[in-house]
Amino acid sequence: MSFDTVPLGKSIIVSAPSGAGKTTIVRKLMEQLPSLAFSISACSRNARPNEVDGKDYYFLGLEGFKSAIEQQEFIEWEEVYQDHYYGTLKKEVQRLWNEGKVVIFDVDVVGGMNLKKLFQEKALSVFIEPPSLEVLEQRLRSRETESEERITLRLKKAGWEIAQSKAFDVSIKNEDLATTVAEAMLAVSSFITP
Repeated sequence: MSFDTVPLGKSIIVSAPSGAGKTTIVRKLMEQLPSLAFSISACSRNARPNEVDGKDYYFLGLEGFKSAIEQQEFIEWEEVYQDHYYGTLKKEVQRLWNEGKVVIFDVDVVGGMNLKKLFQEKALSVFIEPPSLEVLEQRLRSRETESEERITLRLKKAGWEIAQSKAFDVSIKNEDLATTVAEAMLAVSSFITP
């Protein structure tokens, strides 16, 4: 499937360092804007205890993910950490556009920049910035889902990711969730309303 022959629908791209609150914000936007539909990403990792295949992610496994890359099934993909791949499946996005929805993406920073480059003016890219690296570290630790090594890796990467915020259409510092959601709502509703 190629997007060269298919008219692009509108998209909202929400990116942030891990732990900055992007998934919570995406959920709040979807609760308030019924025209949004979530693009479920694919990944190579195993599901966490509270995650459901086909709802939270498409859990392809490492070999399955590599096979999908070879078959050119992704709009974009990235090896975020060694042997930890994430990507956006073409068929998932096309399915949502066919339903007349505005696709909303919850993706890492590199994925967000790649999607914006592909969709250009048909997409609004939103960067969610944590209040500080210290607050980000507290949030990652409070999840209790990551090893010390993974937390260190995520924090190291977060500094670089925050520096990329200027590549996004809108950047919002998430100091207070209600305020951040309100700012994101304003930006998104202005973009999707003709």
